[in-house]
Amino acid sequence: MSLKNKTLFITGASRGIGLAIALRAARDGANVAIAAKTAEPHPKLPGTIFTAAKEIEAAGGKALPLVVDVRDEANVAEAIEKTAARFGGIDICVNNASAIQLTPTTMTDMKRYDLMHQINTRGTFMVSKYCVPHLKRAANPHILNLSPPLDMSEKWFSGHVAYTMAKYGMSMCVLGMAGEFRADGIAVNALWPRTGIATAAIRNALAGDEGMKMCRTVEIMADAAHVILTKPAREFTGQFCIDDTLLWEAGVRDFDKYRVDPTRDLMPDFFVPDWSKPPVSLKAVR
Repeated sequence: MSLKNKTLFITGASRGIGLAIALRAARDGANVAIAAKTAEPHPKLPGTIFTAAKEIEAAGGKALPLVVDVRDEANVAEAIEKTAARFGGIDICVNNASAIQLTPTTMTDMKRYDLMHQINTRGTFMVSKYCVPHLKRAANPHILNLSPPLDMSEKWFSGHVAYTMAKYGMSMCVLGMAGEFRADGIAVNALWPRTGIATAAIRNALAGDEGMKMCRTVEIMADAAHVILTKPAREFTGQFCIDDTLLWEAGVRDFDKYRVDPTRDLMPDFFVPDWSKPPVSLKAVR
């Protein structure tokens, strides 16, 4: 199946995983609303909504760059209406925007706590809420959250309670909305990487340049998202997908192409349950 002529509203799509998902859809000929805050170049982060729009159109899609702060209800509602007006509706909502800070309880500033919850949990809920009326009119509607399986193990909370709560809030939206909108034919699913993904956010917040060599590229998440978003919505909903397992089940066998550095072992990501075994080795391949 293809995403040709489908309209995607993607938060945080000016760079990283969000942009990769947008570009994969653009190669099918999709319409993409780039809903992100970066209108001017950032000193530490690549790309703006306008550079992303150029890349999307060069890849074969149509782009609508929108300055969106997912904490601002009026801003979100207006951006979604602009997208529907420009492209005649919305078929897919991708909640990718996220904030991260891996600090223990006593070292977590409440301003940062609020930011993570406003962007991750509240932003996901609100963007989905305003997309739903348009998705109900779509032929194969999907909501996809970039969030982890709900594995309630202590190890995922201790050390960074605030971040885990905010991220799991996105996953709770999947669990609840999948049931709420099943009768409407709207699929609601989650996608999460098994390993670190080479993004500016990972470099700056967690791994640094050396850690980036132990990551997979954003393309693995883009390819996995494409598999989900082309599935029949009424047949695939309420799923918490891990990128490589999903792709393996879809017939992919070459995972080395996604490695940043094949000579390095891959770095496991947070929140992947112990029972989820990788379909291929995460050890260095040469």
